[in-house]
Amino acid sequence: MEELSVGAISTLVIAVFIIVTLFKGVHTVDQSNEYVVERFGKFRTTLTAGINIVIPYIDRIAHKVSILERQLPSFYISVITRDNVEVNLESTVFFRIIDPSKSVYRIRNVDQALQTTAESIVRSAAGKLDLDELQSSRSQMNQEILENLRGAAEIWGVEITRSEITDVQVDEQTKQAQRQQLNAERERRATVARAEGEKRSIELQAEAKLFEAQKQADAIRVKADADAYAVEIAAKAIAEQTRLIAEAINNNGQAAVQYDILQKQVGALTTMGASPNSKTLVVPTDVTKTLGGLEVIKDLLKS
Repeated sequence: MEELSVGAISTLVIAVFIIVTLFKGVHTVDQSNEYVVERFGKFRTTLTAGINIVIPYIDRIAHKVSILERQLPSFYISVITRDNVEVNLESTVFFRIIDPSKSVYRIRNVDQALQTTAESIVRSAAGKLDLDELQSSRSQMNQEILENLRGAAEIWGVEITRSEITDVQVDEQTKQAQRQQLNAERERRATVARAEGEKRSIELQAEAKLFEAQKQADAIRVKADADAYAVEIAAKAIAEQTRLIAEAINNNGQAAVQYDILQKQVGALTTMGASPNSKTLVVPTDVTKTLGGLEVIKDLLKS
């Protein structure tokens, strides 16, 4: 009975040893971590996501490192700008571990090292800019800080994914000076806008006057052309009338001349009678004789 008990106990111990050995030799690593393995206190390898096998009792998991992206707590940095203004910059850094062995063997506190390096780089970058440039070119400065910080953090197995200047704080006196400067700039822009508006108004008025003058000149030119055309037509009519009278004189002699003269006398009397300024019209006694003579000469010309 004692022999059976010792044998059972030995089997149980061996079974437990085998289970423990398998447990120590097989490791499952999740997606968000990597394990640093040491052999006799010296770095051997890094276990990535999935099932990994190591030599039990010889290899051991020394460090479990998260490879998820992290964010440093926001920190404030006192900076003197190029125009000698002291400002406080609120900054933060986003990073992730890409080489766990470097992050555990080359630096003791990665977060503190990154913050110290970031403060130095931010001071250097911000000191090259004026206050106005610092406030307006924040994205450009963030890019410069990111590139410099990446180079410094690479030796620690860290990848800097993003660096942000989240706030620029100045003292009250500087804020007051900025407000005055802003008001002066607004007034300047308003003055320029008013001047440009007045200038444009004057230009439009000048253009309107020029357009009016051009149209008046065109109207005068058209009227002159019309008057010239009317004179031309009247001249042609007079010439045609003269030609007809000359032809009549040539054909009928003195009778045609007398007819023309008598006709003009009658026309003059008609015009005088139709004038609104005429109050009394004195008609010569020989008017009837003139009209009668006109009829005789007309009949003669027809014959």
